Amino acid sequence: MREKISLIQMDVRLGEPEVNFARAAALMEEAMAEAPDILVLPETVNVGFFPMPAGKLAALADEEGRRTKEVFGNFAKARGVNLVAGSSAVRENGKIYNRSYVFGRDGALLASYDKIHGFSPSGEPDYFTGGDHTVRFTLDGILCSMAICYDVRFPELIRTEALAGADLFFLPAAWPLVRKEHWVTLAKARAIENQMYFCAVNECGRAGETKYGGHSLLLSPWGEELLHLGEEEEIRTGTIDTDVIAGIRESINVFRDRRPELYCL
Repeated sequence: MREKISLIQMDVRLGEPEVNFARAAALMEEAMAEAPDILVLPETVNVGFFPMPAGKLAALADEEGRRTKEVFGNFAKARGVNLVAGSSAVRENGKIYNRSYVFGRDGALLASYDKIHGFSPSGEPDYFTGGDHTVRFTLDGILCSMAICYDVRFPELIRTEALAGADLFFLPAAWPLVRKEHWVTLAKARAIENQMYFCAVNECGRAGETKYGGHSLLLSPWGEELLHLGEEEEIRTGTIDTDVIAGIRESINVFRDRRPELYCL
């Protein structure tokens, strides 16, 4: 199965959801010139990553994801494209979640995922409630999974999804430029060790003192860079071919050669 994926590396404005929704729509429309099958956006695309007072974040978070689902679901339906809508700050039952929504070509909501691991060095768990499950969904017959940003540092999460058969993995993020080498290295490691396509889409621009790193990546199951974006706002489209995965997994069969009875996790 060959699919075209557009990586939308967006400069997300901190605390300005309507500005961000409008900018995301404009960038998605621009990406459609390449006739992609899947569009992918970065983390907290509605409000930016969270260095703001908790009360302000709560006021700006999307109640039950209504606005996020309206904007991105309608776009997916109107343009007949699959859409991994990065993530949004969503308020539900008095809690705030860092939540991703995935839409099919008909605009239907296919999946949602709440970021499991909050970035404790910056106090993210004090703002966002962590998720309690992984997620799998199918886009054009391809079994996919995803995580968000800091989740990539927990390889057991992504290996769980690979063992369940995921061939394509998405990682929206708001990753700082200062740790760019970690970003690139970890994404490549997750692609190689799980022998899957890996699509990591990062924010760019600034939020307070933080410069977000860009360097969004589309990686092959060998860890090859099919796309590697720069540090500024940018859209790039690449093609994957999931038919090659079976051969890769047969040539270096890490799944067959695992010894899980010896692992203590």
